[in-house]
Amino acid sequence: MPLPVSPPAMPKAPRVLSLDLMRGLIMILLAAESCLLYESLDELSWPGIPGLLVKQFFHHPWHGLHAWDLVQPAFMTMAGAALYISYHYKRQRGIGHGQQWKHILLRCCKLFICGTGLHCIYAGHLVWELWNVLTQLAFTTIIAYWIIDRSNTFQLTVAVLLLLLTEVLYRTVLVPGFDQPFTEYKNFGAWVDTLVMGKINQGGWVFINIIPTAAHTIWGVLAGRLLIQEVPPAGKIRKLLVAGLIGLAIGYGLDLAGITPIIKRIATSSFVFASGGWVMLILAFLYWLADVKKMNRYAWIFTVVGMNSIFIYLFFETVGHQWLNGAVGTFVKGGTGLVGVSLSGQALLTALATLFVEWALCYWLYKRKIFFKL
Repeated sequence: MPLPVSPPAMPKAPRVLSLDLMRGLIMILLAAESCLLYESLDELSWPGIPGLLVKQFFHHPWHGLHAWDLVQPAFMTMAGAALYISYHYKRQRGIGHGQQWKHILLRCCKLFICGTGLHCIYAGHLVWELWNVLTQLAFTTIIAYWIIDRSNTFQLTVAVLLLLLTEVLYRTVLVPGFDQPFTEYKNFGAWVDTLVMGKINQGGWVFINIIPTAAHTIWGVLAGRLLIQEVPPAGKIRKLLVAGLIGLAIGYGLDLAGITPIIKRIATSSFVFASGGWVMLILAFLYWLADVKKMNRYAWIFTVVGMNSIFIYLFFETVGHQWLNGAVGTFVKGGTGLVGVSLSGQALLTALATLFVEWALCYWLYKRKIFFKL
């Protein structure tokens, strides 16, 4: 009697360490902002170059680009890469495109609820605001997944068309009071916000950013597809570098030529190209460092956070912001104040201590293999 034959093992999605590393780095940077680390550093009034470096951890007020403006594009790019890698290996396990649509739509609904819910927590009462990155990601994920099976050329074309659409809308839909395409509070995006939410964001952010920033998620899909291809690593790095340099050339070129200014808060096409270019260069470096050279001795510091990215984001935006910052400050400020540490020094030490507590929470979850996913 023949022995039963076990079915072949289905392929599992591999861990691309550079993506985990980049995701963890992004989340630690965001957690540091929530812990008021950058504000604490800024209050110390560093002179010269150190002071200029600290300013890079704040969004540019309007026309220009700071390093901190790259965090959200990187977040959306990583989401797109993870989306494709998960999709690809599920298809190899026999889970079709249509079956995955149900999961994608459910996940986007959860992202939307979490994003809008966070604004209610910020305000302390129910509000209808759609500016949070999770809310934005819910829409860009749907757009990226809609074309996830199409060719690289098709997806790149869609991304460019979305940016062209943004240009056309800002330049041609000129409503009285909102007829200055690249002026804060006076542009097409602000007008859409008055229609959708009945208000304008005081920071100049606009909901309609879901159109141009979908390009970041689409480019993330393409990056994820590239990184799991069975081709030499040098070829992958070269393509990421070329893509990054092209993005920088277009983005800064549009800005310097006076065609379209680089403005993150309304995600102008020049900003999307420039920020997307920087993100691709950073990804190329991390892929070379972590996946090619295997210089991963300290990568775990970041990956333990990156593997619970949505959880820690929701945690520091709610429990952290509402309670943990103050609770840690009670003891740190109290203790350091007794030994004569200045108020600005107390604030800095509190921010660092709070950040460590949040990292330690991720480490505790990682060691127990507890991972929260939407």
